[in-house]
Amino acid sequence: MVAQPPLGETAAMQRRSESTVAIRVRKVSKAYPGVQALSDVDFDLRTGEVHGLVGANGAGKSTLIRMLSGAAAPDTGSIEVQGTTMRFEDPRALRRNGVAAIYQELTVVPEMTALSNAFLGSTPRRGPFTDRVRMRERFAELSAWMGMEVPPDATARTLSVANLQMLEIMRAIAAERDVIIMDEPTASLGPLERARLYELIARLKSRLVSIIFISHDLDEVLRLCDRISVMRDGRLTETRDTGQWSKDTLVRGMLGDVRMLPRRSGPSRAFEELLRVDDLQLPGRVADMSFTLGAGEVLGIAGLVGAGRTEVLRCVAGLEETGTGRMAIDGVPCAWPRNVREAIGRGIMLAPEDRKRQGLVLQRSALSNLLLADLAATAHGPIVSTRKQRAVATTLAQGLGFDPRKLDAMALNLSGGNQQKLVLGKWLNRGPRVLLLDEPTRGIDLGAKQEIFRSIRELSERGMGVILVSSDLEEVVEYSDRVLVMARGRQLGILDRDEASVASILNMIFIIEARPGAPGGQA
Repeated sequence: MVAQPPLGETAAMQRRSESTVAIRVRKVSKAYPGVQALSDVDFDLRTGEVHGLVGANGAGKSTLIRMLSGAAAPDTGSIEVQGTTMRFEDPRALRRNGVAAIYQELTVVPEMTALSNAFLGSTPRRGPFTDRVRMRERFAELSAWMGMEVPPDATARTLSVANLQMLEIMRAIAAERDVIIMDEPTASLGPLERARLYELIARLKSRLVSIIFISHDLDEVLRLCDRISVMRDGRLTETRDTGQWSKDTLVRGMLGDVRMLPRRSGPSRAFEELLRVDDLQLPGRVADMSFTLGAGEVLGIAGLVGAGRTEVLRCVAGLEETGTGRMAIDGVPCAWPRNVREAIGRGIMLAPEDRKRQGLVLQRSALSNLLLADLAATAHGPIVSTRKQRAVATTLAQGLGFDPRKLDAMALNLSGGNQQKLVLGKWLNRGPRVLLLDEPTRGIDLGAKQEIFRSIRELSERGMGVILVSSDLEEVVEYSDRVLVMARGRQLGILDRDEASVASILNMIFIIEARPGAPGGQA
């Protein structure tokens, strides 16, 4: 039985029921220096509709939703929300336009409590004072309705990504927004967290909230959305009811004909041992991890959110000061890396999940980012050779499917797929023996995924070992030679390629998750 709507939503529902169209976009165009981001876009969002918006990286989706949320103004055309034309010159009017955007890069303030974050910008007042009692009551009402179990006084930085996204959604509901834009909301969520979000979307829809849903997971889009619009090269090319789309027609609409990388099949072949890790420990988070990685092997690590997958990569990469364990490379024991420099010295390099904050220098060019990890390779003594820099960067770019003509572009202005290629290229320029990949395809389109995994496969075939972490279990199964399964900070087992499937992984995990008081790290 669906819980009753949170108090205060009756007026908002009345407002929504008076209009059949929540958003109307007509002939909107937007240009940036050297880039035509949008061209004559027409788009309608119906009241109470979940509308999928799909397209390759750089298709114009981000520019469009920035305009709908008031973060950018169109050069030409008009946008109406609930029948009222948006006035971009009036910031106060934009705050009242009834649209909330939940971006991939969350806007939760890490040092504030869950309670404060939930009401940021719409704090209940009693006269000139904050009504703390009403805030707590409203937080409890919304939590019950959303099925969210987060202590109001918990500091945001201690919460999981799934709960942070729920806080962003709670903020939109608390402010009685009519439209919620969700940009890749499931990119870092496991199966349980995704199911929880799907249920919440259905509840919002039942309250006539209109949702624009952006995801590169096309199966998810087909499952959740009432209609789907495809964008390509800054244009909205087609809108159809979901029943008129299939995954194949969406891919063709987004990308044209894209060559899919065939899945590795059959039993795992024997690999010569490259890396051995024994008794990896990270107090309170990871315990008793032991595994090997072969030269040329892709070892996937699968688990739900909070299982400890990222912590394992960070320990091996020398990023966790309290991490301990034993390590051997090519069968020769070596000291456990205490910092990144020591790990790099052994040929172990990490491409982190958060490419914008941890993987790139956004205010520098693509060329600079590609060469960042090994500047000495393009210098003669203290003198840097710009000719050699461009030659090396061009070779790296071509190997990753990155257009060399974009080498002088700022990393900040590139699509997510191209940013991820820079993160990989930066370390490939250094020549890793072991490459650790944490969510390498988060928020990037199918075409870019294929290019990245094609590059990874070519490198592994030359003898590089790869450890892959992804919240997309199908991705882990599809591209790994073996899969290490984790839950609650512990290793459950390692599956060979012919044993690994999404079902077999989840069965292993749920047996542990169902045991009350099971030992381990973070759940």
